Amino acid sequence: MNNCAKDILKRYGIATLGLILIAVGVALSLKSNLGTAPVSCPPAVLNLRWGFLSVGTLTWMMHLVFILTQMILRRKVLNSHYLLQLAAAFVFGYLCDAAIWLCQGIPVGNYAVRLLLTFAAILLTAVGIRLEVIGNAWILAGEQVAVVISEVTGFKFSNVKIGLDIFLVALSAAFAWLAFHNLFGDGSHVVIREGTLLLALLTGLCMKLTDPLVDRVFGHAVEGK
Repeated sequence: MNNCAKDILKRYGIATLGLILIAVGVALSLKSNLGTAPVSCPPAVLNLRWGFLSVGTLTWMMHLVFILTQMILRRKVLNSHYLLQLAAAFVFGYLCDAAIWLCQGIPVGNYAVRLLLTFAAILLTAVGIRLEVIGNAWILAGEQVAVVISEVTGFKFSNVKIGLDIFLVALSAAFAWLAFHNLFGDGSHVVIREGTLLLALLTGLCMKLTDPLVDRVFGHAVEGK
């Protein structure tokens, strides 16, 4: 195997590990029943209404909408860039389903335990995102659509990302109200609550602490030093 092929395998291996950690973070946040990350709110709420569609399936369907949005904004037809996002959407969606299945047996007790699951989700998501960046392989449409909106509108990426998160949470809350007359879920399962806010606010802060360690462990493998 030549060096180029080895480099590709390393990058996709590291990036896939990142997706796995983020998927487990999604599963733990759902298990906590304190709320999940903004980008996971729509599939989680829709799953409560239409349980025959898994969270993972609804996740990749949502990513299809993100890809179509990018195509419309950039006025470009399907190309390899979008196909890579499509592949990543399928991989990530079914990783979420696998993680949810694996985490279903975790016992959830008092509020402290549920809060601990939320913080575990924050940590895993922070590490997973950095691994994605290091691997530079899979392209998730949820992040890319914010990049495209920023490019087209001229607004800062950080502001677009915040606005997109707020929109996704508001949309999820509106659907939950229409379906269940409850802004936070279906009454027994919570999708939007303090965990949503914690994941939105603390993941970036956590990355400032975890990024140096992740870079030290995995950056060497990709750079081939």
